[in-house]
Amino acid sequence: MGTSDSTLQKKPKQTILVVDDAPMNRALLADMLGDDYEIIEAENGIQAVTILQSSVEKIALVLLDIVMPEMDGLEVLAMMNSHGYISTTPVIMVSSERSSSVIERAYALGATDFISRPFDTFIVRRRVMNTLMLYAKQRTLTSMIEDQIYERQKSVSLMVNILSQIVEFRNGESGMHVLHVNTITEKLLYQVAKKSGRKDLDPDTIGMISMASSLHDIGKMAIPEDILNKPGRLTDEEFELMKTHSAVGAEMLASLSTYQNDPLVQTAYEICRWHHERYDGRGYPDGLKGDEIPISAQVVSLADVYDALTSERVYKKAIPHEEALRMILDGECGAFDPFLLECLTDIADEIREELRITSTSANVLKEASHAITKVAMMVSDDGELPAPSSRTLDLLEYERMKFNFYAMMSNEIQFEYTEDPPLIVFADYGSAKLGLPEVISDPYCSADVVEMFGEENLQRLHDALRATTKDDPIVQLDLKATVKGELRWFHVAARAMWRETKEGMVYHGSIGKMVDVHENRQRMTALEIRATHDSLTGLMHHDFARKLIGERMEERPESKFVLMIIDMDHFKDANDTYGHMFGDEVLKHLSAKLKDSVRDSDIVARVGGDEFLICMECDIDPEPLVARIFDFITGEYKGFPMSVSMGVVCVEGGDAVYDDVFKAADGALYEMKRGGRGGYVFVGADERPGEDFESAVSPIDR
Repeated sequence: MGTSDSTLQKKPKQTILVVDDAPMNRALLADMLGDDYEIIEAENGIQAVTILQSSVEKIALVLLDIVMPEMDGLEVLAMMNSHGYISTTPVIMVSSERSSSVIERAYALGATDFISRPFDTFIVRRRVMNTLMLYAKQRTLTSMIEDQIYERQKSVSLMVNILSQIVEFRNGESGMHVLHVNTITEKLLYQVAKKSGRKDLDPDTIGMISMASSLHDIGKMAIPEDILNKPGRLTDEEFELMKTHSAVGAEMLASLSTYQNDPLVQTAYEICRWHHERYDGRGYPDGLKGDEIPISAQVVSLADVYDALTSERVYKKAIPHEEALRMILDGECGAFDPFLLECLTDIADEIREELRITSTSANVLKEASHAITKVAMMVSDDGELPAPSSRTLDLLEYERMKFNFYAMMSNEIQFEYTEDPPLIVFADYGSAKLGLPEVISDPYCSADVVEMFGEENLQRLHDALRATTKDDPIVQLDLKATVKGELRWFHVAARAMWRETKEGMVYHGSIGKMVDVHENRQRMTALEIRATHDSLTGLMHHDFARKLIGERMEERPESKFVLMIIDMDHFKDANDTYGHMFGDEVLKHLSAKLKDSVRDSDIVARVGGDEFLICMECDIDPEPLVARIFDFITGEYKGFPMSVSMGVVCVEGGDAVYDDVFKAADGALYEMKRGGRGGYVFVGADERPGEDFESAVSPIDR
């Protein structure tokens, strides 16, 4: 019997990402698996990250090499682990590396299996198949459990709301009071958590208190309807009877012996019994005051009063929002915690808008709103959440726009920056390391960030990221930052994010890491100094000085330079009379005097032995300057006479050749030494030393 093509639709192949820097290894794995799977290849860790961040949901499995350039396999695995990819996308490490520490590290970061090279086709295919089957079963079980939890929570929420609506129906109210109290309670609790930093008010707890608030008035079922719905003022006796509803509601819940340990029931009991207590102790039924009243009951009490004021009842008209706030803040409705009143004031406009939306759409999905809020709170600890009516869309958009580029190492400061809105988020470790909040709005203008990194460094990073392209998005630079009072070097590696729009490619943020390289930088600086400076005196070596002087003369052709060669007179006597250690002290003393006699920008070097040089820019008559330096460095040191001879050359930059200038100054020096020492000799600024050098020098009498 024939079968049409439409009934023979093949099941789509699962996609496997093969990450290996060796083309031959990728080819072998593709040949082994290609018939049954769709193969995507990446030749290094950065390519793998790029593929994962754009299409991780399509990848069923990653075969990941360990040793690769730019970003190794463990770094890729760390990124996947830290951002939750491992829970849905398994990773099999593929490597010839057999070190137990490396293998343990891979498993600790979430690797599912490990395959050693050389490859065996049967083992590769079998392990790939087993891993995919295992994750498929895990996803099925997870989905079943999530469905069961969701259905249970939905059923509980439905029953609570049905019960609360029955109470409202009997109470003759609009039917919206429960939803309003629920909404106000949730928003107030989030504001309290944000403003106070209370860790016990996590999203799950807030959701439970909000749901339990629906039962705050169940005790009214025991109050006669003629009292509940009386249009006029209650008599004292009627009011005393009405006040019993809080204790009656609590007793109803207390009688549920089977569920006494359920957190929802316990929270609902607190709310039922104490939502009419007041902060000054003048409430009922128990006269609790201050923090004796549970936060759940305090918040529901405030929500209940606000909605009662702003809603129409059989005995009153609705009071406008602004007037209701004034009455509450002025204490006309009883005393409330001043901090709670601050929170109410902070979000008063949000509450008014939210109640308008709730009233328009009474079937708002509170479960979905609560779930999205929970995720959003994980993303941002500062509590800046989207408005409830748009939380789902905003969060989904945020998640789609996020890219992942972190190498999860114990000493890395990971960050993510978004352009619109301008916001930087540090990972936990980085926040603690820097002493900054995890979330900072408008970081380029933040006083803390500017003080730590400096405006110049921030501008460098800003410009470098915006100078990237989609095809070349990586930026790496070193900068100094003042962390907890200490100036330290950091290496920054960041990836710019580009988005294609109708107007073209638009930069919209970056992700990256900072690594503390201060000790390495110090070691490199020490090595550079050792290579370019004299170990005894700390002055530059002659070769290094020659290079710097030549560069300055070439770069500044209009400037005038003075080069001085200084030689100690009778230095041999210091060694012969007092010993070589004393001779070294003399050299160090003279070196310090030379440094102190010039500007920081001038060049001072040890030519060799007891001979030194100074090079400085000087656009004035150099003779007084040379005389001052000569007088400053001569004298005595511990009884030893510090006498020097100096040869001085004045030249203009540009065409001047260092070796010729040095030769002229050196010749002038020895002219001085032959003439009696203890002074200096100039070669004129317009004279060029040549074979008749001696005629070009003119000694200065001292």
